[in-house]
Amino acid sequence: MASRIVVDPVTRIEGHLRIEAEVKDGRITDAWSAGTMVRGLEVILKGRDPRDAWAFTERVCGVCTTVHALASVRSVEDALGITVPPNAELIRNIMAMVLYMQDHVVHFYHLHALDWVDIVSALKANPDETSRIAQTISNWPKSSPKYFADLQKRIGAFVESGQLGIFANGYWGHPAYKLPPEVNLIGVAHYLEALEWQKEIVKVHTIFGGKNPHPNYLVGGVPCSINIDEANAINAERLAMVGRLLEEGKRFVEQVYLPDLLAVAPYYLDWTEIGGGVKNYLCYGDMPTNGFADVAHYKFPRGVILDRDLTKVHEVDPKDPAGVQEFIDHSWYSYEGGEPGRHPWSGETKFNYTGPKPPYELLNVDGKYSWLKTPRWKGHAMEVGPLSRMLVGFASGNAEIKDAVVETLAALKAPASVLFSTLGRTAARGIESKLAARWALEFYQQLLANIRNGDSRTFTKERWEPASWPAEARGVGLTEAPRGALAHWIVIRDQKIANYQLVVPTTWNASPRDANGQRSPYEASLIGTPVHDPHQPLEILRTVHSFDPCLACAVHLYDDQRRPLNQVQVTAAV
Repeated sequence: MASRIVVDPVTRIEGHLRIEAEVKDGRITDAWSAGTMVRGLEVILKGRDPRDAWAFTERVCGVCTTVHALASVRSVEDALGITVPPNAELIRNIMAMVLYMQDHVVHFYHLHALDWVDIVSALKANPDETSRIAQTISNWPKSSPKYFADLQKRIGAFVESGQLGIFANGYWGHPAYKLPPEVNLIGVAHYLEALEWQKEIVKVHTIFGGKNPHPNYLVGGVPCSINIDEANAINAERLAMVGRLLEEGKRFVEQVYLPDLLAVAPYYLDWTEIGGGVKNYLCYGDMPTNGFADVAHYKFPRGVILDRDLTKVHEVDPKDPAGVQEFIDHSWYSYEGGEPGRHPWSGETKFNYTGPKPPYELLNVDGKYSWLKTPRWKGHAMEVGPLSRMLVGFASGNAEIKDAVVETLAALKAPASVLFSTLGRTAARGIESKLAARWALEFYQQLLANIRNGDSRTFTKERWEPASWPAEARGVGLTEAPRGALAHWIVIRDQKIANYQLVVPTTWNASPRDANGQRSPYEASLIGTPVHDPHQPLEILRTVHSFDPCLACAVHLYDDQRRPLNQVQVTAAV
């Protein structure tokens, strides 16, 4: 007989995600994913000046702190036919690649590593052996026996006090943990080092955008001027600091993050056969090198892969009414005139909550059970994220991506098929981080070259004034957020926002079923996953966290009476 496991919330930081899974004979036979906060940002934006939309949408989340602003300004620029100067495009690319490095490192160590690394086991490690292992996998300087011994004492003090602090509430000792104590100790050490490093790399955002989180953006360019000799502009000193931070970021990715990933992976190769989920992958493409309109020269190619067929990449047109559509058959919304799928330009955000009421109940999975809508591309459920970008790039013949993927697979001594899995998803994020670190410096050198050649433009006044706008305009702002394909669709009418819809990565990945019963990536990836102990469902966390879920992007709290909308329950077995 199957039992129902409820994991709520799943995410460690980023919003409220609920997973319900049926387990029979130690394996998951069915699963449902629910966002338990309600979207409302689209309502807030109606009637506002479209040039201000970025400041609202950027506050969707404090983790991916720039991507919604970038998608927003691109949507307005697309609607009004604005082309930004090359320097603005380069600065936007640098900021994006910095976010990739910071966000992927934070995900690996602080949101996902504890699914693989047993903190308490590190207390049994031999510091001398830990040091030896660390020095064989990397030349990172912090690897002496004394360094690891001191760290071990700090962890021991936490445990002896009965207060594990940031490491509390883990499933320590679970049999799914397989790392030797010494590798666990390396993981803990770098967990703490990554906390310090990540706050440094984002200073690039403060230089170009004024602050972090939520740096400033601007329709038509970037909100900073370049003048080598001016104290209040992007001058020589600030540019040099950007270069230093990018070099340090590249060093951390290559000497800490990637070696740790490659050291951990061989102990979990069984997870290359778990968590594959849907077989379709979507990438909008990003990191333009010849203007945003020139899709053929993106660092990340645009396209779709269906049924894991890497011999064919399907074209994606985000403006095609039959392409991207959002369905609400299992979502707490209603559409005027019925429930068929809507392209975002004609999308609606009308709340229709019919879910559980206190005392806490199981979801009505036959009806509506999530605040996330269900996006589809031409009827297909699509996975988005680093794995999708690497697969589309690989299948498109992108030399840089292909070489990076082949190099990592060779280090793991594994075929390309292992990428279609929980571990493959985690490995793809590491591969992408290495590319991001390299590309950030490439964009930086191009920016310096432009400045040396006398081009300091960072903004265009083209069509900035509303008087120059048409009576109605539509645009879409595409970007590839760290978590995957992100797009904002805008309709501008009489100089104001008439409609605004966001379809974000976690909406693609975490959404409920469609009318045909087709599962989305989270739900599909859990089918067949082993569960050793229903009261400690580490395996569920391991697969869902491999997507790097961020429900803050997918759902937004909204209640005009300020009433509580949900009751959060910790992991339970029903």
